[in-house]
Amino acid sequence: MKGYWIIFGAEVNDADAQQEYGRLWAPISEKYNAKVKVLKPGTLVEAQSSQRVLVVEFPTYAQAKNCYSDPDYTAAKQFALRAYCRELIIIQGDLA
Repeated sequence: MKGYWIIFGAEVNDADAQQEYGRLWAPISEKYNAKVKVLKPGTLVEAQSSQRVLVVEFPTYAQAKNCYSDPDYTAAKQFALRAYCRELIIIQGDLA
């Protein structure tokens, strides 16, 4: 069964950190066969601080969890957290 990261985020407030995160994320996403989808504005219908939602799809739930625990991702994540405030959940299932 597939695994997903669902990320609720605020607007990016550090473009340089976001750019570095993107650079570091590229080989990690290839390693784990991750596919990122930014949901359209309006998808988030109830929010207090989040303004955007991203879905990262992995072939399996184990890959989703392993990617998050990967030392390379741990290093990259620090740039994501500098770039914007976010909340991330990891779920198992098959989102259409």
